Amino acid sequence: MSTERRVSGGRSLPPETRDHPAFEPDGPYALSPNVALRPEPFGALAYHFGNRRLSFLKTPLLVTVVQGLHKHRSARAALSAHGVARHEERGYLSALASLARADMIVRA
Repeated sequence: MSTERRVSGGRSLPPETRDHPAFEPDGPYALSPNVALRPEPFGALAYHFGNRRLSFLKTPLLVTVVQGLHKHRSARAALSAHGVARHEERGYLSALASLARADMIVRA
């Protein structure tokens, strides 16, 4: 018996997303209370004290967005409020989805 979970279209979910609900850009998120951010010249390091994962936030703007997520009705609204250009939105949403899969950000 296969342990892969299938999604519509017959595609398999990658192992790291099987136990996590899908990231929803129009949903509310916040930095996990189990995460500490350490500022770095490139952005920040995020360390999760529960699962011991380390993630890199690769731009200072991404750090600002993550720190301010809880103030907005959705992740997409946080991007807009912090001045993420429309043509950069896709990349930032991808970064936020990765952070959600790693439990660095959680549904609020």
